[in-house]
Amino acid sequence: QVQLVESGGGLVQAGGSLRLSCAASGSIFSINVMGWYRQAPGKQRELVAAIARGGSTNYADSVTGRFTISRDNAKNTVYLQMNSLKPEDTAVYHCNADVDIHYTGYTARTQYWGQGTQVTVSS
Repeated sequence: QVQLVESGGGLVQAGGSLRLSCAASGSIFSINVMGWYRQAPGKQRELVAAIARGGSTNYADSVTGRFTISRDNAKNTVYLQMNSLKPEDTAVYHCNADVDIHYTGYTARTQYWGQGTQVTVSS
């Protein structure tokens, strides 16, 4: 079993910054891609940013230049530094990870989600 626990959300004024963290724990062999998604009320969940184990990154156009994703492989943790926040960034942010779990004789890859952390940006 694997758990993803997010932290760092909150209320901030437009133009401010927040840093989200997501720590994975459990029977982890290795973690491949880790990412952050967000879901605003009445909207579909969307990818915000993702990072591969080797460090290559991918960002949504709406956050490019403002958000930075990073990870610490030794700690199984992914971070999202969010600067120049806008009211339209308000959403529940969910952590996502593709985790390899080693069993006797084989390794299985499963996608896990965190419970989400609320980010609210006031105008």
